[in-house]
Amino acid sequence: MNKKENSHEPMPSMVKSEPQEASVPSAPPSISTTSTTISSNVQVKPEPHVEASISNADLSIPSRDMGYALSRNTSLVLTESKKYTVYRSVDDIPYSSEAALREGMEMVNCLKVYMSKLTLGSKLRQDVWNRDLANLQTQSTPKTLIAVCGATGAGKSSILNALLEDNIVPTSGMRACTAVVTEIAHHNKHTIDADVSFLSVSEWKQELSILQSDLIEEDGTLKRTHDLKSDAGVAWQKVHAVYPTLTQERLVIMTADQIIAHDPTIAQLLGSTKHISARNSRQFREEIAKYIDSKDQSRGKKDKKDKKNDEESLMDKVRVGASKKKDPNVPAFWPLIRQVNVQCPAECLSSGCVLVDLPGVADANAARNSIAKDYMKRAQCIWILAPITRAVDDKTARDLLGDAFKMQLKMDGNYDAHAITFIASKTDDISCSEVISALHLEDDPELEAIEDDLERINEETEQVTLTKKNSDEAIEDIEKKLESLRAVHEEHEEHIEALKNGEDFTPVLTAGPASETTNIKKRKNLRKGKKGSSKRRRSSLDQDSEDDAKECNRNSDNSDSESESESDSDTSDAEVSESNHSERFSNEDGDINIGVKVEEVTVETITEKTKQTKAEIAAARVRLSDARKERKNAADRLAILKKSFSKAQKTKNGWCSLKRSEFSRDVLKEDFRTGLKELDDEAAEERDPENFDSSANQRDYEAINLPVFTCSSRDYIRLTNQVKGDGEPTCFSDKVSTGIPDLQAWCHTLTVASRTRAVKNFYDSLRTFATNINSFVSGIGDVTDEDRQDLQDKWESIMDEEDEDHHMSADAEVEDDPFTAFLNGRAEYQTLTATKSIKKNSKGITPRLKEEFGNLIQDCIVQLQESFKDGLEDKCRVGASLSANGAVEISDNFAASMHWATYRATLRRHGEFRRNLNVELLALFTKNIATSWSKVFETDLLGHFEETIQAAICRLLDDIVDSTAAGLKERVRMQGELCKAEADVALKQVVAVVRETINTQQKDVSRCLAPHVQNNLIDGYDLALEERGQGSVARQKLVFRTFLSERKDDVFDEGADIIMEGLSTMCSSVGDALKVAFGELAKRIEVNLAILWENVQGDPSLAMGRKKMTETIAEILEQTQLWLNAANKAKSVASTSINDQPLQDVDTEMK
Repeated sequence: MNKKENSHEPMPSMVKSEPQEASVPSAPPSISTTSTTISSNVQVKPEPHVEASISNADLSIPSRDMGYALSRNTSLVLTESKKYTVYRSVDDIPYSSEAALREGMEMVNCLKVYMSKLTLGSKLRQDVWNRDLANLQTQSTPKTLIAVCGATGAGKSSILNALLEDNIVPTSGMRACTAVVTEIAHHNKHTIDADVSFLSVSEWKQELSILQSDLIEEDGTLKRTHDLKSDAGVAWQKVHAVYPTLTQERLVIMTADQIIAHDPTIAQLLGSTKHISARNSRQFREEIAKYIDSKDQSRGKKDKKDKKNDEESLMDKVRVGASKKKDPNVPAFWPLIRQVNVQCPAECLSSGCVLVDLPGVADANAARNSIAKDYMKRAQCIWILAPITRAVDDKTARDLLGDAFKMQLKMDGNYDAHAITFIASKTDDISCSEVISALHLEDDPELEAIEDDLERINEETEQVTLTKKNSDEAIEDIEKKLESLRAVHEEHEEHIEALKNGEDFTPVLTAGPASETTNIKKRKNLRKGKKGSSKRRRSSLDQDSEDDAKECNRNSDNSDSESESESDSDTSDAEVSESNHSERFSNEDGDINIGVKVEEVTVETITEKTKQTKAEIAAARVRLSDARKERKNAADRLAILKKSFSKAQKTKNGWCSLKRSEFSRDVLKEDFRTGLKELDDEAAEERDPENFDSSANQRDYEAINLPVFTCSSRDYIRLTNQVKGDGEPTCFSDKVSTGIPDLQAWCHTLTVASRTRAVKNFYDSLRTFATNINSFVSGIGDVTDEDRQDLQDKWESIMDEEDEDHHMSADAEVEDDPFTAFLNGRAEYQTLTATKSIKKNSKGITPRLKEEFGNLIQDCIVQLQESFKDGLEDKCRVGASLSANGAVEISDNFAASMHWATYRATLRRHGEFRRNLNVELLALFTKNIATSWSKVFETDLLGHFEETIQAAICRLLDDIVDSTAAGLKERVRMQGELCKAEADVALKQVVAVVRETINTQQKDVSRCLAPHVQNNLIDGYDLALEERGQGSVARQKLVFRTFLSERKDDVFDEGADIIMEGLSTMCSSVGDALKVAFGELAKRIEVNLAILWENVQGDPSLAMGRKKMTETIAEILEQTQLWLNAANKAKSVASTSINDQPLQDVDTEMK
């Protein structure tokens, strides 16, 4: 034997506030174990330990004297590290279902190590404990399946994307997402994965045949396919998408096999599954779009208008290259998709919630329809989603559920507030005036305050707008004045330059009395200055203009782009003034009036005038700057007021939306209660028509609280910037008001019950298993060998070797029925076979219990069958008669309520198209049995059976006590109590599985009627379709009517027989599976009691190993109780969930 030792320095145990991992320090046999005892209040850090590898030969030391013993090398191998965390109190435990199972698994692994060091001896004990261990190791957190239902356009995809915090579900342009079931679950990876499964060859062939029929008229000609909403348009879209090179003319003359063989790529894709893995949602959308993108591809000729510019620019080529346009003849795959399974790291799904997006409309494909129905059957919760406008206006919770759908939910036991959640979407779609008027909110103080704020903002906006307008006018006037002054200033500069150069100059804008020395003729000549002088003369003016420009730039409003160019007016105030001045010194002939004194024009006088003009310009510039500042302030204030108005309007929108949501929740809850009362009243009237009182309530309807959520996915997505460039939210300013966070929390709440129940079952089983090992290792002292032998001889089972081998055979046959298969799917039952009993002559605990359990199971099955017969058979017969009597009328109304083309499409699909004629024909049948059906399966069908099993176990324990010696009775009685506790745990778990499976199978039975009716009417559907030519529509209706009239009695009577036969078969399957399960329970009970005649304490040298093992098991038992208490605490918190919504499937508190 090889042994590896790790040297280490011992570390003292330390008490810490934070939990630490515990380990068992190695201790040689010669050292006292007192120092190695681990207190439950002490956190022990992991320490290096001695690892030992022991051969299998050393682990098995059978001894007749000891019965079963610890291996003699246990002292070496009990130094395995314990990887679970030791907690001191419930408050220290960071509880979650995953953490509870994870820690429990570490405890199981620790027990597994210890168990591997034991010599179990008995094959029966080995079998039972190995199965128990396998069951514990295969435990996982359960999934809660939520079916999301809603009409097309209700906003399901947007709600799901908001819940997932990512754009994963296609929302537009992808027609496949309205017809394909999409399952969305959680995984711990950082990627988004999907499995896209495609229709099989047979499924696609069946749909092709129907689509071809939709394209052809009765006379063999092609139907018009321009209307994409027509049956022919939809059919052509699907087929043309998959086979773009096939023309309609060619398509209709080909068989389904020929069409499939036309494209080998498509043929190869059928029946396959494509896996997609993407790093983010953008890449995921690109990848999955290859399969589900159903956007119309341009397959036609290019429009002549588009040929105007044939030559592409460089940017055109770049765009084309970037867009990577596909060949229009490349097939699309969306019509071939069967189902899409998505896995993503969405937090709202992390607790085990699985969302299933069901088709919004009826689909022509039978495979997809079957998948959707199966999900509806398996779903624990159903979300019904509709726009809030429908809920408020004319649609209620009752109307949104069809009668057939309600009846099926009632039969399933799901038409209650525990299983149904209503979601009103698009709450941001609001008209405040309509809501205020409809809900009479005009006098609400909150609304008045909001409207006062809006009115104040509007009034201030008007004032500031007027101020800005006045500023604009003042700026315009000042700018004109500045333009005139600058022109005068420029003329003065030119005049001074002319005087300095001795040149003649005739002022235009500043003409005044001429000096006595002025040459009149020269004065009349135009100025002919040098080219360079003009630039010098304007230098000063340009500087002023530049200063004005700088001033403008300093005072301009960056957000105001209005033009402020100077006016080119021909006249100005200065021109008029100077012109009038000149006229006073001129006569009619244009000569100077010598009698008037004329001011002498000199450089000094002109310079003085220039200074005056500059002063006027500076003053005007100051006024212009002030006006511009005033305008800028007004513009800034307007911008602020605009934002304030938008914010106030959003506040009003949000307030009105929340008021509407509050009203809608109350309306929907009350409508749901009313719908339940109507169903209850109908059932009460049927039971006792004479004493029926419609005013009496059958139950406390006020206590029924339908979970209702009002959500705005669009505003939530905008608030979280989930989509870039999607604009600002229009209604809500915070995420909580959108309702999405509450719905995300509801996802977690819905999983609490099932996950807590799973944790409870796991820790109950773990505690029982640990207790058994502890009892086995500790053994029973103070019992003589004679007494042990006497008990063993009386109660130990002796099974034939042949039975043992057959039992363990992997090839043994198992009953081929759904319930047994369900049980055999668990590790506990995977090795069980159809051999359910041993010979009656065999003695011992197991044979006795198997025989008694078998009799009790048979009694239970008989009681179940009688219960079904008494409660349902008469109802089924009456329902069959009602459906038969009303079948022809229902069929006539069905045919008259739709377009003839839709009726023919329904015939081609054997009654199941946009509406299901088969289901409608069964409406009276279903309605008649719905209440009784739900009542039968709501009762505790296995309550009495559970009591009789417990009584049988107690009788056995009493008999064992009576058969023992007087000195041993008390010890046997104590062991019997432990045995009974273990049996109770196992019994409850088995019965829970049976109840769950009965519920599943009754759903299957209740759904068998519609397929039965369809199968019996197929000949009628096909016969009606054979009618062609003029008047064929009327003849088709008549043919089917005649066929239905002849067959209706047999069809519905046989339906009643099928229901009862299905229930009887279910009972037989349950009985067979119960015999297997309780055969195992009998063995477990014997293994537990066998400790009474086994002796594992015969070797004193193994006392150290036994002590260590019992200490560790005691610690595990303490930890299991702490985790159970933590689960109770978490569940108590969750029960007071958001919006006081009811928590479904609430269990009793765990002990």
